[in-house]
This record gives sequence, structure tokens and C-alpha cells, in this order.
Amino acid sequence: MQINHEFLKVEGLSKTYVPGAAPVFENVNFDITQGEFVCIIGHSGCGKTTILNVLAGLEEATSGYAYMLGREIKGPSLERGVVFQGHALMPWMTVLQNINFAVKSKFADWPKARIEAHSEKYLELVGLTAAKHKRPAELSGGMKQRVGIARAFAIEPKMLLLDEPFGALDALTRGVIQDELLKICSSTKQTVFMITHDVDEAILLSDKIMLMSNGPNARIAEIVENTLPKNRERASMHHDPMYYPMRNHLVDFLVHRSKLVQQAASSTTPTSNVTDITQRLKPKLIRPGKDQSFSNPSSQVN
Repeated sequence: MQINHEFLKVEGLSKTYVPGAAPVFENVNFDITQGEFVCIIGHSGCGKTTILNVLAGLEEATSGYAYMLGREIKGPSLERGVVFQGHALMPWMTVLQNINFAVKSKFADWPKARIEAHSEKYLELVGLTAAKHKRPAELSGGMKQRVGIARAFAIEPKMLLLDEPFGALDALTRGVIQDELLKICSSTKQTVFMITHDVDEAILLSDKIMLMSNGPNARIAEIVENTLPKNRERASMHHDPMYYPMRNHLVDFLVHRSKLVQQAASSTTPTSNVTDITQRLKPKLIRPGKDQSFSNPSSQVN
């Protein structure tokens, strides 16, 4: 399988909700390679969900562009599967019918038996086979979220967009679905963009982690390459020598540097040097534990 190194490209993305007010985020630039699992972390209010909505085609940016496979993203598409914080299920349909509806939308020429077999495979994946004939009102919050996850997997999108999809799940179910997600992504080369507030979840799942500064005027300040080896396991990854440099760097950013980067970005200090402005807004690529210059992350502020 040939890897597309320009699978997703975001250029100069900014969002302002009130004319004349400071943008929630600005000058967001990043690329995602086909098959990459990318997590984005930042404090509430920095615009992570808005960026995901733009990638999903559900919201328009004030300025800037997002391209997938060379085409500008304009409106929703079944090429992108979305799992929101809320389950977004149709209440009059059963669990199975909710997934069948999505599968039929993607694979319109499939016979009913094939659609149901395909849907049931993904219901089994999230442990809800016994609940397939129940309606959403009969399910717990965690069960509803698992249906949403199964529905996104079932349409076999080219890209999965996940907005804290495991937040409502108990620890055991969360771990099982994380493991299954990793297996699916490994076997299908699935491309994933995921919002999370869980540092350890990001380390377990991702190839790269994008760190956003605080809003307003938020931006992607750093893109952190996951320096732990592939095929990570939850129970043992903390023994890897790269684990603590990685974790400490992420936590240090969230606790200390995210606010300082936001203050620097919103500074009104005039400058006529376009190169200086570009460099100030360009995300750094960091490899914790491997780049000696970042052995003391607290000292690194844009």
C-alpha cells in the first residue's frame, strides 16, 4: 500500500465567533500522513473541537483551508467518520438500526443481510451484541457512546475524527476499545485525528501529539513525535525509558508553557519582520528524550 504523505493538510486556519473579538485560534497549520494516529491536547476553550468540526465539514473556519487527498473539505462526507462527546444516536431506532442506517448510507448496494452482519461485527467489537434490539433511552451513557464508536468504525472511513470518544466509558471498557482501536488502525492503516485530555491515552495511542496553547489566540505550539516504540501496551509502557521524558514534556506544557505561549502569541509588540512572525507561529517538532535541546522543557517558550 502506497502511503500518501499529504493525506490531510491544514493551512492558516483561524476561527472568530464575534466580529472584532480575538480569534479562538489562529494560524493553525499541520499535516497528517495517511495511516498516522494524531492526538490533539489543550485546555478547554482553545478550539480543539472546532478544528475537528472543520475537518468533519460541519463548521467553516473564518479563514484558512483544510484539504483531504488534495480536495478542500466542504461539508460532511462518509469518507470521514466522526465520534462526538455526545452519542448523537437516533432515539427512535434500535442500536442495530442506528448502525445499519450508517452502513447503508456508505454501502448502498449491499443486501440487507450483509449490512446487518457487518453492523453486528462492530457491535460485538464494543461488547453490545446483547443490546442490539434496545433503543438509546434504554442504554447507559457509556453504552450509547460505544454505539457511536461502533457506528463510526462500521462505515470504514478513510479518516476517523474522535472527540474524547472514551470519556464516558468505565476503565475496563475504555481499555478494551483502545486496544481494539489500535488493532484496527494497525491492520487497515486507518488515519485518526483524536481529541483527548488524557496524557497517558495520547502516549498509548498516538504517533504524534499536537499541543495547543490557551485561547483566545490559541495555536498549535508544538507537534510532539511519540518516541516510544510501536505496539505499546498499557501495562508495560511506563517501563520504557522514553515514557517519562514524553509524559513530563506533555504535562509541563499543559501546566506551565501553554499559557506563556498564548501570551506571546497575543502580544501586540509591533514587528515588520515577516520571517520572525512566521517562525513564531510555526509549530515546533519535538522528540522528548531524543532531542537534547528539550531535556529541560520548562525553559522552552516561544
